[in-house]
Amino acid sequence: MLDYFNDDLNLILENTKEVWSDIKNKTIFLTGGTGFFGVWLLMSFVFVNRKLDLNSNIIILTRNKNKFLSKHKWILEYPEISFLEGDINDFEFIDINVDYIIHAATEASVKLNSEEPLVMFETVVNGTKRVLDFAKLKKVKSFLLTSSGAVYGKQPSEIENISEDYLGAPITSDPGSMYAEGKRIAEVLCAAHHKMYDLPVKIARCYAFMGPFLMLDSHFAAGNFIRNLLNNEDIIIQGDGTPYRSYMYSADLAVWLWTILFKGQNNSPYNVGSNHSISIAQLANLISKESGNKKINVIIKNPLSTKQFLRYVPNVDKAFNDLNLKIYTDINTSIKKTIHFNRIF
Repeated sequence: MLDYFNDDLNLILENTKEVWSDIKNKTIFLTGGTGFFGVWLLMSFVFVNRKLDLNSNIIILTRNKNKFLSKHKWILEYPEISFLEGDINDFEFIDINVDYIIHAATEASVKLNSEEPLVMFETVVNGTKRVLDFAKLKKVKSFLLTSSGAVYGKQPSEIENISEDYLGAPITSDPGSMYAEGKRIAEVLCAAHHKMYDLPVKIARCYAFMGPFLMLDSHFAAGNFIRNLLNNEDIIIQGDGTPYRSYMYSADLAVWLWTILFKGQNNSPYNVGSNHSISIAQLANLISKESGNKKINVIIKNPLSTKQFLRYVPNVDKAFNDLNLKIYTDINTSIKKTIHFNRIF
């Protein structure tokens, strides 16, 4: 499996080579290892671990080890990956040294957020509290929370790229805000643990992404459009196609998360995502062009609205300036790589 991703993994290695100096012979604990973020973190960890001869290990918290391995049999080839079976809310505090923690559990599930908002809240908030308590017990060298750009609430249309110092918030009278509010509380929990226990917490406010292993049947527009393409279906946009998003490629995401974990400033959130905005209609048209000989039409259901455009696009100057990060993969390459992977696997 890793051979297929050689170019991407080398990109990650080349752009994180300087941040791994303190991790030799160390152990990382990862929640959310079975998701999109987690799989990319696992692949890049194994690749870097062996290339740099780090002799480090990673432990994945998962509810069902065998279910995960049935989808990712390649993991069995790498003894530096081990598992702890348990739920994020009450997993066992194992008696083993843990040096770093990445808390990447809790997907932005629209279905769960809509149908069971209290379960969403408990997973985000109680899960974060449990992992922070574990981090405190282990006296970790660094703790990374993957938060979300949703914490800012609705992005004002006049702000093209929203920065970390924006003081917006989700609508508290809307139960659909549970995921976003949960992430806000998770960040506050991190801040409290940093103040009370000097826990070195890092926060990554993540936006939208694209790449192999992206779910194609969820609420992500990019995944849905690619699924349409692979099924030789027209791409149908239910709205007017004007909302603006941005998409960071998965290998770039891994570079950013590893760098923030090892070199980020404590208790000082970083936006993680691309700063290059693209409308939903433009995205659909770019994807449709990858159809080959088959004609894929983009059908926009609603006429162009006179309302101001909706935006969900970060300002990433802080990551650029403080951590010397950048966007390594453009949108066209991201689309091509995501489609190619899904055609093969």
